[in-house]
Amino acid sequence: MTTNRRDFLKTSAAASGVAVLSMYVPGFGGQEAQAAGSLHTPNVWVHIADDNTITLLSHMSEMGQGVHTSLPMLIAEELNVDVNSVQVATAPANPAYVNGLLGAQITGGSTAIRDAWEKLRVGGAQVRTMLVQAAAAKWGVDASSLTASNGVVSGGGKRATYGELAAAASALPVPKDVQLKDPSQFRIVGKPLNRLDTPAKVNGTAEFGIDAKVPGMVYASIEQTPVIGGKPVSFDAAKAKSMPGVIDVVQISDGVAVVADTYWHAFNARKKGLKVQWDDGAGASLSTAGMWAAIKAADKEIKPIKIRPDVGDAAGAIAGSSKVVKASYTTGLMAHQPLEPMNMIANVSGDKCELIGPTQFQQGAQGTAAAVLGIKPENITVRTTYLGGGFGRRIELDFISQAVQVSKAVGRPVKVLWNREDDMKHDFYRPMGLNRLEAGLDASGNVVGMKFQLTSQSITQRAFGLPKNTLDPFMVEASVPLYAVPNTQHDVIIHDTGFRVGYLRAVSHTMNCFANESFIDELALAAGKDPLQFRMNMVSNEPRIANVLKIAAEKAGWGRKLPKGRGLGIAIMEGYGTYMAQVAEVSVSEGNVKVHKVWIASDQGRMVNPEIVRQQLESGVIYGLSGALYTQNTVANGRVQQSNFNDFPPIRQNQSPVIDITLVDSSEKPGGVGEPSTSLIGPAVANAIFAASGKRIRSMPLAQGLKFFFCENLSLWTVLIWKYSRPAPTGSPLANNANSSRSPRPGDRARARKVRRSASARMGMWSDQYLAAASKMI
Repeated sequence: MTTNRRDFLKTSAAASGVAVLSMYVPGFGGQEAQAAGSLHTPNVWVHIADDNTITLLSHMSEMGQGVHTSLPMLIAEELNVDVNSVQVATAPANPAYVNGLLGAQITGGSTAIRDAWEKLRVGGAQVRTMLVQAAAAKWGVDASSLTASNGVVSGGGKRATYGELAAAASALPVPKDVQLKDPSQFRIVGKPLNRLDTPAKVNGTAEFGIDAKVPGMVYASIEQTPVIGGKPVSFDAAKAKSMPGVIDVVQISDGVAVVADTYWHAFNARKKGLKVQWDDGAGASLSTAGMWAAIKAADKEIKPIKIRPDVGDAAGAIAGSSKVVKASYTTGLMAHQPLEPMNMIANVSGDKCELIGPTQFQQGAQGTAAAVLGIKPENITVRTTYLGGGFGRRIELDFISQAVQVSKAVGRPVKVLWNREDDMKHDFYRPMGLNRLEAGLDASGNVVGMKFQLTSQSITQRAFGLPKNTLDPFMVEASVPLYAVPNTQHDVIIHDTGFRVGYLRAVSHTMNCFANESFIDELALAAGKDPLQFRMNMVSNEPRIANVLKIAAEKAGWGRKLPKGRGLGIAIMEGYGTYMAQVAEVSVSEGNVKVHKVWIASDQGRMVNPEIVRQQLESGVIYGLSGALYTQNTVANGRVQQSNFNDFPPIRQNQSPVIDITLVDSSEKPGGVGEPSTSLIGPAVANAIFAASGKRIRSMPLAQGLKFFFCENLSLWTVLIWKYSRPAPTGSPLANNANSSRSPRPGDRARARKVRRSASARMGMWSDQYLAAASKMI
């Protein structure tokens, strides 16, 4: 079976129980619903008050990507008003606000502008047309004689504000066909504009979930099962209940919640006064090594699914080629780690519930609360605050379910608030991925055939009940690049490791782009060709990607002479409707990598706000660079081993590269910009590391692989360190003759310890692992 991601989510969301697409929300009776009081609603997007205040109901959550600036620009353009006069509120859960590209009311997938580009312009044009029609009816004139601009309809010596006409306009039928502005007439769209939410974020009036409060609210800190999927068996809360501020201690499905008058009282009692016995469940047997072993062996047991139909005969072309190149690439587990930890307010009262907090999935939040309480979805209201980062984590609903369970148990409004350690150890992690690639080159170095095979886990099977043996479109993004290859085979093996996974920024683009673009560099080397020219030859029939490739290379000065230990790496990708190239300049010294500068050339079609586009591309590079170099999660006995940023180190300010961005002017439809640069930075840096050091790293995070390469170069030094700083293991050849060359001299061991400490510092967190391996050799 095959399906596209929008159709799958649209048809399966209701069946999964997490999104009900036909629900009714009080106060929003349909596409032409009206609001009560002084607010008038010509359509579902725009509220106009009697005082001429205009409010956009945004169907997208604001999580730093700038939708509370770019979406008002679309409405303001067609309403002919100053964008600064448009206020923004996040829409409630309602089918009217379904993301047309994802089939549910979800913010994610770099879809905000792509989905809103036409529907919000149409929405603005509808309201403008209705206001003019209302004025024409009131004054008894032809609508064509009137104009709407700057919040006023005028003509024939008469004028009325939008607010004065809003009530009458809201009573009119919403016109189906409206005239949109030609892009040549745009006054707002396409122009750089400072973010409208910056003042509120600076002065503290912007409400994030972590800030939100309601009268009578209490706090809950939850001791969660140490193994994801486990459950509490029993608990002793006697001490916790005696501690200051504690109101109650209640068991929920995946933990035990301490409820108190302040967060600190709840957290302190949880840590110092609560004892829980756990049933770890089947997940207790999971480990990183075991999951990798199963992934690597999965092709022996699981039949591959075609990502697309084979083109030609890849196996035959490779078998008959002059040179065969094979490589495997791996990408590890990774937590989302938005800066604001998970939180949600739930207020259960009788057969109704109010949810207040940060979510990317309003309908999912509504459906989850309804399922927990056994009530109708229309009895659940959702008020979305600002999100302190999302990256896909807030599509999940676990923390929402927890808040509803606790509020129901204590009969009060409750804010569930996680800390960083809770977030790190109870995430829905980016899946592990293994990419196996094989290609054949002819005598001239041209690629005659290529095979691509991905083995990974389906997020959509878990999240939305995708049937087994069905292609998950979110697994195979960027798996088929734009290179012209006459014979290709693209397969995916869906293997469930048993570990909990979720959609993380750029989803599968990251692992597949890393594999494809690293492999193209390896093919260029095997063909004896320059990586840039090798790519240019293979995308000559793809003008948009060829253009950005050329621009990025020229900006970076591709081919210039660099100092020893420095290198340039290049990578390209089409994703989310955006065509992008990146060049990274790095230096490598003693196993350490420094990314100095990144050049981006991006063709994302028409832009609503070029300044926000730049911000998103910069953000994507920094987020992606953290994962490409350092951040990953490991598992032992079912438990995530990392706990905070000390052992999950994101890029720091002093490690951030200079980022040079070229935005291509385009008349094509808008592409997404929140995620493409996240995917490209990994292979661009990996290719640059090879250019600088000659070391090909095929596993992300790259820094770990580079450290081990450095350790290999120091293997003899390591042996000498161990020879003089530690006793030779019993039974080792060195146990009897370790000092046969000479007798130990005064100070040998002290000098060896000093050298070892120096080596450890330079080799970083992996030095002890390598030295332990070296000790076994000795």
